[in-house]
Amino acid sequence: MKFLRDTWLILQRQLLLNVRQPVWVLVGVFQPVMFLLLFAPLLKPALATLGVASDVEAYRIFVPGLLVMLAMFGGLFQGFGLIAELRAGIIERSRVTPVNRVALLLGRALRDVVVLLGQAVIITVLSLAFGLRVALGYLLLIYVLLALIGLATAAISYAVALRLRAEDSLSNLMTALTQPILLLSGILLPMSFAPVWLQHVAEWNPFYWAVNSARALAAGDLYHHHVWQGMAVIAALAVVSLLWATREFRRSIR
Repeated sequence: MKFLRDTWLILQRQLLLNVRQPVWVLVGVFQPVMFLLLFAPLLKPALATLGVASDVEAYRIFVPGLLVMLAMFGGLFQGFGLIAELRAGIIERSRVTPVNRVALLLGRALRDVVVLLGQAVIITVLSLAFGLRVALGYLLLIYVLLALIGLATAAISYAVALRLRAEDSLSNLMTALTQPILLLSGILLPMSFAPVWLQHVAEWNPFYWAVNSARALAAGDLYHHHVWQGMAVIAALAVVSLLWATREFRRSIR
């Protein structure tokens, strides 16, 4: 019970900080909105070769990938805030508090998930105006997948930040990592466009499975093997990432 209470207290504090600076929530959706406004209109002609004949089908392919990109990029760059807290001595002062050490990390990661889901709702509502149609139950499952991605990527970012402790190093590393991950996940266009060898390379990218899972859910195919494969891969990544980040966090404030 103490662990849950401590996690809730940290989550409340972190959310309060976000409420005081709501502009960052809007900044986070700026890039996906630009893709939605400027790239999505090109989709229907591009996807015609795959037999996609309507705007609804095109947006069921594009928007799930866009949401995964939002979750991926939003989480992987959360470490900058943690480095700022390290520099300000906030993490150091945590040593003298009775708060559970894992709760200090999990509360922050859950804050990132809550903000991510808020941004995802904004993107989804905007997409409805363009023609996206997804059943509510399937949409909620997509949000569950996004939450797992947010937990995994935020934990990875926190663990790396605790290792590097420098914004410049973190920025360079995350930028270098996100480019191949983005290109090999099929976020913007399905990997079925790619050569066979590139499709096999993409299978080593966990976010490739996440994108396929989100697209299958958007299409209303709950029992497609991509759905549960993607969920399983991302859930495993989230567990491993949280364990790694927890270990690094404990080492930093013990």
